[in-house]
Amino acid sequence: MLPGPAQPARTESRRQLIYELLSGGSGLLLALFMWGHMVLVGTILTGERGFDWLATALEDYYVAQPTVIVIFALFLLHAALASRKIPAQLRERKTILKLARGLADSGRGSAYSASEFSVFRPHVDSLLWIWQVRTGMVVLVLGSFHIVLLGVDVLTPLFGERTGIEAVTSLARVQSGLWLPYAVLLVCVEFHASIGLYRLAIKWGAGAMLRRETLRVIEHILLWFFLGLGTVVLLVLAGAIEPPLQFIMPDSGP
Repeated sequence: MLPGPAQPARTESRRQLIYELLSGGSGLLLALFMWGHMVLVGTILTGERGFDWLATALEDYYVAQPTVIVIFALFLLHAALASRKIPAQLRERKTILKLARGLADSGRGSAYSASEFSVFRPHVDSLLWIWQVRTGMVVLVLGSFHIVLLGVDVLTPLFGERTGIEAVTSLARVQSGLWLPYAVLLVCVEFHASIGLYRLAIKWGAGAMLRRETLRVIEHILLWFFLGLGTVVLLVLAGAIEPPLQFIMPDSGP
């Protein structure tokens, strides 16, 4: 016979496994959506006409409306599940900060030998987890704001002259000052997504097929590609540069 506590322990293990599957699965879906969303918003690189054409098509065929609702639900689910691993107590957070400083300082020489954690070599995966937590907190706040704003755009005529996303209103909002929080969100979401997918791949066995160094290279390629694309898109939305691909769908004349 198994001892009494064995059954509750198995139940808790199954519960934690379900949480991990839901957290990892929702994170994967959100990362894929975020990259797809980046490509769709990137139609602004072709000018207002190209942006409005795609936005109108997604709304007319009722793709945008349910997508906003599903993504917002996934976002909340992922945030709730991922927050289980964020230290809730101030003392625990201070320990994490001390660990982060120690990991960053270790291996830099005798000047940092007094650090409590400096006897260890820097552990890249631990640093990545710490930065994933930090960026995740920022994404939770700014991402919620962006999704709600997007939902208001898609589902109501509150902004602009019609229900739905329009280039003219999107450009006006970004150029009125939203470019700054969007720039912060862009950096944080790209780091959070790329690190999250790297750690997800390690957690579920991709490290047995590819070396961690190879997975980090893939992570860096995804990070810098989408961060670069997002930067160009944001510069166009902010009015800092002209759409570089406007020749593909030139705006119609008067």
